[in-house]
Amino acid sequence: MRRALVPLSLLCAALLPLTSCAWTGSAQDEGRMPGIPRGVTAQAGSATSVHVMWNAVAAPDGVRGYEVYRGGTKVKDVPAAERMADVVRLTPSTSYVFTVRARDRKGRLGPPSREVRAKTPRYLPADRSAPTRPGKAAGRVVASRAVQLSWAIARDDRDVVSYDIYQSGVKIHSVSGNQTAAVVTGLRPGQKYSFTVRARDAADNRSVPSAAVPLTTPGKDDGRGTAPTAFQATTRRAEGAYYLDLSWVPPRADGVIAEYQIQLDGRDATSLVFGGNPPGERVTYSTYLTPDTGVSRRVRVRARLPDGTWGGFSAERSVTTSARL
Repeated sequence: MRRALVPLSLLCAALLPLTSCAWTGSAQDEGRMPGIPRGVTAQAGSATSVHVMWNAVAAPDGVRGYEVYRGGTKVKDVPAAERMADVVRLTPSTSYVFTVRARDRKGRLGPPSREVRAKTPRYLPADRSAPTRPGKAAGRVVASRAVQLSWAIARDDRDVVSYDIYQSGVKIHSVSGNQTAAVVTGLRPGQKYSFTVRARDAADNRSVPSAAVPLTTPGKDDGRGTAPTAFQATTRRAEGAYYLDLSWVPPRADGVIAEYQIQLDGRDATSLVFGGNPPGERVTYSTYLTPDTGVSRRVRVRARLPDGTWGGFSAERSVTTSARL
C-alpha cells in the first residue's frame, strides 16, 4: 500500500486546533521557550464579552506579555503584569474556545495552553439598568498569599451575569453571576490589601462598587526577593554643585515595574515614575544632591511591584561629596 505524502502546510492547517507548527527560533532556543500557561479559565462577563484568566508563566528570559486566542485567531495582547483579559465584541448566545500563549522578552512565543470554552448569554435589548450594589462584602485570610472574599447577591431587572473583583481599584478577577464568593491568590505575606466587588449584567451594565474589604496577609516578607539588586551610588560635581548618580537592576517580578522610591538617610526623598517602556535590564538615575563639600548621605531604593505593593529595599550605600571629584 502506498502512503500519500501530505505537504507540511496542509498538515499544520489540519493540526492548528491542537498545536502550532510554527517555529521561529533555533536549536539553541530549545528548553528556553516560555512555559505553557496553566489554570486558564473563561467566564462570560456579558452577552458580548468573555473574561479569560491564567496563572503566571515561567520563562528563562522573563515574560514580556501574553497573547489570547479565540479559536486560531489572536484577539488580545496582554502585558505580563495582568494575566487576564476581557475579550469583547462577541456574539450573544454563542460558544467560544480560547487559548493563551506567553511571549518572552526576546520575542519567542511559547506553546498554547489547553483550550477553555465559554458561552455568552442571550442579549436582552433596551437594558440600561445596572445591578444593585453587592452587599455584606466581607473577607478572611486563608494563607499568607491568599484571601477569600464573599458578598450578598446583587439584584437586577434581568440577571446578574458576573461579579468583578477589584484590588485597590484595579480589576483582578471575575466569577459567574451565581457565585457569591471567590479566592484571590498570588498575594504577598505581611501586606495590606483592599478589595471591592461590582456586579455586571448581560448588557454590560455595572453596579457601583461594594464596600471596601481591607485585609492584611500574615507573615513577613523580608524583601530579599523583591528588592533591586546590583545597586550602585556615586557623586559627581557639575556646575558648582554635587549630583547623585544611581543605578540598579530591577527585581524579577511578574510584570513591568514603572515606579521606584528613593530614600536618603532613611527618609523618602523622591519617587521615580517611568512612562512608556520602563527600563527592564538596568535603571540609571541622576539627581541634584547639595552644593556643599564633605556631606555624607545614605541612599537606598525600592520598587512598586505589579500588585501595587512596595517591594524590599536594595542594599544601602553611603556616599560623600568630595573636592577631589
